[in-house]
Amino acid sequence: MARTPVELHVISDATGETAARLVLALEAQFPDQEFEEIRHPRVESVADLQLAVNRMKGRPAVVVYTLVQPELRDEMRQLCRRAKLHYCDLLGHPIDAVARVSGMTAKMKPGARPPLNEQYFKRVSAIEFAVKFDDGLGAGLTDADIVLVGVSRTSKTPLSIYLGYLGYKTANVPIVQGIDPPADLFGIEPAKIVGVTIEATRLAEIRSERVKIMRGSRRYAELEAVYAELDYASSIHRRLGCPVLEVTEASIEETAHRIIRLVEQRSPRKAAL
Repeated sequence: MARTPVELHVISDATGETAARLVLALEAQFPDQEFEEIRHPRVESVADLQLAVNRMKGRPAVVVYTLVQPELRDEMRQLCRRAKLHYCDLLGHPIDAVARVSGMTAKMKPGARPPLNEQYFKRVSAIEFAVKFDDGLGAGLTDADIVLVGVSRTSKTPLSIYLGYLGYKTANVPIVQGIDPPADLFGIEPAKIVGVTIEATRLAEIRSERVKIMRGSRRYAELEAVYAELDYASSIHRRLGCPVLEVTEASIEETAHRIIRLVEQRSPRKAAL
């Protein structure tokens, strides 16, 4: 029997991106459940809230909202209770908690952007680094915080960009059978090198789709060639003495945080403590 889709209503006085990210994480925890995401952005009045709630009444709905103004948060809570809707206030409790601990008053500005501080510019610089030294380009291995090593289509580029977003300058080196990796790879700090690999049949599927789009060589996606290339990559990983992560079923976020833990655990600075 097909399950009834659960409606996830995202209500925000801005774009709703903060709540939408949580909703994606929420959906991942219920892989057998179908969801329908419905956004209500730029909500500015009680009338807007009432319209949204009217749309949910009697429906299998969960309300997730990010409303900065206390008056709108209070009204949203009351409307949900009267309509017997399940709801989650993402900003209200954290704002109140931080205000109590810090003694400061929140600005209560919808859509407020993060400050252009040192951390922000560090992220921008790290993302630019990932783009500049993507797929073995340039000579950024020495300056990188993290170096990813693996065959083509093992998520090295999106991992590098995401790690850049987290503030880590990341370079990635492709392993191609019959071509020696750059000599610099064997001279840098080993602790910052992490290998990535993927299950062979899955890689063949990914590459087959790539061949259809790019009209490339079929050999690139043949299972026999894929096995040979993964074996060659394994030999490089062994020469480097680096840990290797399997990315077949893992999300970019999960893999990125595992990479960070590995690099930090193997850092010479940590070993010296």
